[in-house]
Amino acid sequence: MIERLFAACLWVLAGSAAAAERLPIIDMHLHARPANYFGANPPPMCAPFTVMPRSDPKNGIIEGMEFNGPPCAQPIPAAMSDEDVLGETVAAMEKHNIYGVVSGEPAMIAAWSARAPRRFLPAIDYRLPGTSGKSRIAPKPIEELRDLHRRGQLTVIGEIIAQYEGVRPDDPRLEPLWALAEELDVPVAIHMGNGGPGEPYSGGGYRVAFGNPLLLEPVLARHPKLRISVMHAGYPLADSMRAMMFNYPQIYVDIGTIVYAEPRNAFYSYLRELVEAGYGDRIMFGSDQMIWPGVIEPSVRAIEDAPFLSEQQKRDIFYNNAARFLRLSKEEIARHHRM
Repeated sequence: MIERLFAACLWVLAGSAAAAERLPIIDMHLHARPANYFGANPPPMCAPFTVMPRSDPKNGIIEGMEFNGPPCAQPIPAAMSDEDVLGETVAAMEKHNIYGVVSGEPAMIAAWSARAPRRFLPAIDYRLPGTSGKSRIAPKPIEELRDLHRRGQLTVIGEIIAQYEGVRPDDPRLEPLWALAEELDVPVAIHMGNGGPGEPYSGGGYRVAFGNPLLLEPVLARHPKLRISVMHAGYPLADSMRAMMFNYPQIYVDIGTIVYAEPRNAFYSYLRELVEAGYGDRIMFGSDQMIWPGVIEPSVRAIEDAPFLSEQQKRDIFYNNAARFLRLSKEEIARHHRM
């Protein structure tokens, strides 16, 4: 009996030590969202999907996709209340020692920061006035962004959601935003990748073609000092993404959504292509957690389990690349590692 108790104590102490020694992670792609962001009864989420949603236009976009087998065996339920979204997100961040760039509306960002002031770095969603369609996110005037920066409440401008509005990144209406980001020396993060299945029919302006990373070239040619993160890493357009990263070495990418939602082999194939092309020091971890806090853990696990990544490459993706992109001070980095 004594031996069993002793062994149990060692097991608990070992687990506590492992948790205490967990190295920090920066999640570059978190959202502060209300629980009803996708309606009163949001669907569960797959992490990952094993079968992609299919459609018969007669019956609806996800006809036949019941969540008791395909598209995944263990769907992750949405949080049921605003408090659950926040509380479960913070719990996952504390479990995995995550610090997050969180975007949303300023009032909600303030509430999240008050709950866990040392875990969150404030960002801001950005949509264009007059193009927001059915979105609940109000457009932000340039002067409001300037004021947020002046008050120290703007670490990143983004998510820039132009693709959902049917707006190319080189659209003249975005020029004031790019100029402001360059003037203030604030990094920006822009959605370039897949939307939801059937997104072009959802009442917005989403177009697949406007997620091509090549469309950033006129922007970067005009604004050489712009720091930019391509959200979702331009998936699945690896050739275009590599071409832009080669010629514009200030481009970084985050792997939000694709890290947990894409079939694992497909995600690994895309990630491996970018790493083997020499861009492992510009790939940043991101979950794109919105109202499914349960996706954070499989997102972390996908990188931890990647068989082709060295331990150093994992640390770069989890933390070092984002710390460089955000220009965290030595003191901030030391504090993260002390916690």
